[in-house]
Amino acid sequence: MVKKKQESTKKLKIFTKKTKIKVVKVKKEPKGIFKPIFAIGRYFKGAWIELKQVRWPNRKAAWGLTLAVILFTAFFFTLIVLLDAGFKELFNIILK
Repeated sequence: MVKKKQESTKKLKIFTKKTKIKVVKVKKEPKGIFKPIFAIGRYFKGAWIELKQVRWPNRKAAWGLTLAVILFTAFFFTLIVLLDAGFKELFNIILK
């Protein structure tokens, strides 16, 4: 009598965008020195999946967002410089 070795796998249910359920088999975790190598591989695989789901802006939207960042940066830079100069003068008046 020959016994077949059963592969120990888990089944995960993954919900996709359109609320369909996708069943994925997950193999047993590696042991020893291979564990960090497989973890790094899973990290990059997950990152690639996430990058494919990103909705990237078009050129016009990207330039608009860039301009908004530059304007906010200039505004807060000016605000901080004026506050710094004001406090410096205030402390000079107080210390005299």
